[in-house]
Amino acid sequence: MEYRQLGRSGLMVSTLTMGTMTFGGSGNFAAIGATDIDGGRRQIDMCLDAGVNLIDTANMYSRGVSEEIVGAAIRGRRDDVLLSTKVRFPMGEGPNDEGLSRHHILNQVEASLRRLGTDHIDIYHVHEWDGLTPMEETLQTLDTLVTSGKVRYLGISNYAAWQLMKMLALADAHGWQRFVSNQIYYTLEARDAEYELVPLSIDQGLGIMVWSPLAGGLLSGKYRRNQQASEGRHLGEWSEPPVRDQEKLYDTIELVVEIADGHGVSPAQVSLAYLLTKPGVTTLVIGARKDEQLADNLAAADLVLTTEEIDRLDEVSAPPLTYPHWHQLAAAQARFNTSDLALYGPRRPA
Repeated sequence: MEYRQLGRSGLMVSTLTMGTMTFGGSGNFAAIGATDIDGGRRQIDMCLDAGVNLIDTANMYSRGVSEEIVGAAIRGRRDDVLLSTKVRFPMGEGPNDEGLSRHHILNQVEASLRRLGTDHIDIYHVHEWDGLTPMEETLQTLDTLVTSGKVRYLGISNYAAWQLMKMLALADAHGWQRFVSNQIYYTLEARDAEYELVPLSIDQGLGIMVWSPLAGGLLSGKYRRNQQASEGRHLGEWSEPPVRDQEKLYDTIELVVEIADGHGVSPAQVSLAYLLTKPGVTTLVIGARKDEQLADNLAAADLVLTTEEIDRLDEVSAPPLTYPHWHQLAAAQARFNTSDLALYGPRRPA
């Protein structure tokens, strides 16, 4: 297992992170998975044995049950792992039971600490944009959590680039703690993040944590053109992520399967290994309903793709250049920097 520095922090994290959205299975999350305490302990054991040192969860996964399972599974070995959890989504029916207000953050961090059975959270992510709460209120509250020792590092997730940049600018202006990680959706199925979020993360020193790197299973190889998948969450009520270009997705999957066959590995491993070659990517958050799926995903840490294979995957999955990106490619490429090349560097269709 390789370990990479998380942004500009001194924290080293494994290139694969244990994701726990499948833990619990209550409410809407039943469509994703229903791993119980025994299963959670077994899967965490598999990850630790493979060298994974970061477990990612969220307070809203099964309304706290996922955190409870993680806490029970790591009891007695807390010092062996890093813990990431999140705050923002509704945790009750009241008007103050969601968002990034001081009230909600302080209530929820205490609840997460209790469920996880720990006195500190290693990485605390704001899980989604809150346009009503002043950014200063959110940032000052998060800064207090770090200085108090309840949180070690701050992360952010699912923000637009302008929102993230404004948060960083305010933190710098006030001398508050900065975010060190940006947890985003970024896959061969949808490389939208390359327009702004990946270059911004590189420029501002945020390590990228990729959630749902297999696009909710779409890149696992079980969904094929003109074939009916026998299982998978996209056959049920869970439709995240949305598929906007089905034919392009199938073209991508066909190439992934071809490359996988050439290496004698699964399509999932190819899809994961590809992302680990992308600029700015620190770690991929992987989770699975079944132990065998998890074992297969963990093996991706050892897969090395050739430059030609990466170029072919770049080309088949490349998003179109929207404005001003097509204009910059035509007029400014002689003065591109490292952050620019996260978008303009990968190969595109001729």
